[in-house]
Amino acid sequence: MIDGGREGGSLGGERLRILLLDDHLVVVDKPAGMPSVPARNRSDPPDVATVLAAGAMAGTPRPEAVHRLDRDTSGLLILARTAPARAALGRAFEEGGVEKVYRALVLGRPPAPDGLIHLPLGPDPAAPPRQRVDPIVGRPATTRWRTIGGLGLPAGVTAVDLMPVTGRSHQLRVHLAWLGCPILGDRLYGPPAADGLRLWLHAAQIVFPHPCGGHPVTLRAPLCLDR
Repeated sequence: MIDGGREGGSLGGERLRILLLDDHLVVVDKPAGMPSVPARNRSDPPDVATVLAAGAMAGTPRPEAVHRLDRDTSGLLILARTAPARAALGRAFEEGGVEKVYRALVLGRPPAPDGLIHLPLGPDPAAPPRQRVDPIVGRPATTRWRTIGGLGLPAGVTAVDLMPVTGRSHQLRVHLAWLGCPILGDRLYGPPAADGLRLWLHAAQIVFPHPCGGHPVTLRAPLCLDR
């Protein structure tokens, strides 16, 4: 059952939206600032996690996140409602059967209209939770990107679509910073952000095989520029 109008679980004025709900899964549009799963930091409110809010909205026991979005990243997140669905979706991710497109607003402009970045990444032991380009012990990481025009953005800001081939921690953020175009609002890899400025990284499209039957599902959640 497609349900694009069900909303709840607000954070900072943004609301969690359910885009797809059936017996097997829930796909939501997560607001920036909401963790995918309950935070380990006990000082955080215990009831703002995406899996908890989505379960309450869907009237179902807590679903399980099939993948994660960083707390400050908004957009499409798949949650499984059953163990078989979790296993099937997990295999799809592991086997490269899921396609994701992120949209970011970056400072500056990439050096070409599109490109491919191959840079191995690993933890930065001097500044966790930062990651860094590490050609010695880093794990392979690949990102495709293309610039997007015609959005009427301020001077010095460019919209970029990002297609991750791999899924390393902070991959898109590190790759764009290495390219010389850090994501607007990125406090870890960009210049100091203005107070209250969100991280402008959004999971805008996802294509995956449905866990029951394997038929392809395509969902989109455009980045709202007035947030």
